[in-house]
Amino acid sequence: MEHPENDAQYAGLAVNKGIEQPPTVNPYLKKMRTAHRRTFTAAEYVEGIVKGDTSILSQAVTLVESSRYEHQAIAQEVIEKCLPHACDSVRVGITGVPGAGKSTSIDAFGLHVLKRGGKLAVLAIDPSSERSKGSILGDKTRMEKLAIHPNAFIRPSPSAGSLGGVARKTRETIVLCEAAGYNNIFVETVGVGQSETAVHSMVDFFLLIQLAGTGDELQGIKRGIMEMADGIVINKADGSNIEKAKLAQAQFRNALHLFPPTPSGWTPQVLTYSGYYEIGIAEVWEMIDNYMAFVKKNGYFDYKRQEQAKYWMFETINEQLRDHFYRNPQIEKMLEEKQARVLNNEQSSFMAAKDVLDYYFNHIK
Repeated sequence: MEHPENDAQYAGLAVNKGIEQPPTVNPYLKKMRTAHRRTFTAAEYVEGIVKGDTSILSQAVTLVESSRYEHQAIAQEVIEKCLPHACDSVRVGITGVPGAGKSTSIDAFGLHVLKRGGKLAVLAIDPSSERSKGSILGDKTRMEKLAIHPNAFIRPSPSAGSLGGVARKTRETIVLCEAAGYNNIFVETVGVGQSETAVHSMVDFFLLIQLAGTGDELQGIKRGIMEMADGIVINKADGSNIEKAKLAQAQFRNALHLFPPTPSGWTPQVLTYSGYYEIGIAEVWEMIDNYMAFVKKNGYFDYKRQEQAKYWMFETINEQLRDHFYRNPQIEKMLEEKQARVLNNEQSSFMAAKDVLDYYFNHIK
C-alpha cells in the first residue's frame, strides 16, 4: 500500500501540524540594516578624537581609509584640524619574516610600554588578497592582552595592494591617534619584501624581527631591509633554541659591519628575546629609548620627521595623478584600444603609451 496512513485502522487519528520552525535569518536583520549610523561633522569628529573617544576615532579612521570622494573631503578636514592637537609620540615600525612572531611580540612590547604610563596605538597592516581583494584582519586575535587593555587601541587595516604593505592611509591614521593622546604608535607590517621599506618613511625607529635556525639567516631577508633597520631582534630565544639565537645574533652583527654608516650616526644593535615567554623585552625597549635620546640630541629626529612629511606630500601628489589618469573615461577607452593594438603587434608598447600620454596632456584638464 502506497499510503498506509489512509488505512481504516487509523481512522479518527489526525496529524498535527507541529511547531512552526523559526526563520533561518535573524528577523531583526532588516531593521538593523535600515538603521544608519549617525554621521558626524568634521568638528564633531575632532572633538570626539581629542577627548579620546575610541568609537569616534575608529569611525574617523574608517573615513580616512574610504576611497569615496565625499568621505575623503571630510577626512582631510578632520586631519587638518587634528594636527594642532597631535602629541609628541614615539613611532615604531615593526617588520620581519612571516611567522617571526610580530603580533605576539607587539603584545609583549605593548604591555611593557603601558606599564610605564601613557597610551598605545597599534596599526596592524593585514595583506589583501590579489583575487578577492579581502583581508582576514586577524592580527588583533594574537594580541590577547593588549586587546582588553583600556589604554591600548588596536586597528587592523587592509594593505589594499599599497606599496610596502603599509595601508594607503596609515600616515593620516597616525595623526588621528596622536590627536587622541596615543603617545606610542606601533606600525606592524605584513612581512618582509622588496617594497616593505615604505614603513621606514613614517616611523622613528625601524625594528626588524628575525628567527634563528631557519637556514641561512642572512638570505632570509633583503639587504635593503637590514640597511634601514635601526635594531634587529632575534625572537624565540628560549629553551633549546637559545644557542641558535646567539649564533644568529653573531652572524647579524658581523653582517652589519659590512654596511655603510647609517644617516643618523646610530650603530644598529642586535638583541635576542622571547616574545612568548616575555624574556628580554625590557632590553629591547631600552635600545629604542637609547636610540630616541641619541637622534634627538644630534638633531636627526627633527630632520627625519621633516623629510618624511615632504616624502608623503609627493607620494600623495603621485597617487592623485594616477587616480585622475586611470579613472578618466576617455583614457579608459583609449587604453583598451591601444592594448588591443599592442597585443595584435600593430603598435609597440612604447608608442602606444606615448600616444595615450600625449592625448592626456593635450586634451584632458
